[in-house]
Amino acid sequence: MFGAFRATNTLFGGLLWKTPWRLSRFQKARQRKRLRSVDAVVATLDSALAKKGETLKALETWKEAMPTEAEMLPKDKYTMFDRKEKRYRKGIHKLPKWTRVSQRLNPPGY
Repeated sequence: MFGAFRATNTLFGGLLWKTPWRLSRFQKARQRKRLRSVDAVVATLDSALAKKGETLKALETWKEAMPTEAEMLPKDKYTMFDRKEKRYRKGIHKLPKWTRVSQRLNPPGY
């Protein structure tokens, strides 16, 4: 091809941003570390409020509803529910901004 729309190696290669189909062990370790850091923040807030004799409703509902990192199954740590996927699960790294989203609960049975 000649002209302004000349084919380059990148264009011939297919997708420019290739996302692997599974997480690497280093990505998994960072994900576990992020989950544990959220658990640590919740524990710190809970202990600080307990010293003052106060509670927060949002904090209490979080502790009741959300499992800690140790209680989560690997399936829930590294994948998320997606109704458009074939088996209703999608790798968490396929989610945009997945390092900032806390996806801990999925529908029952999935």
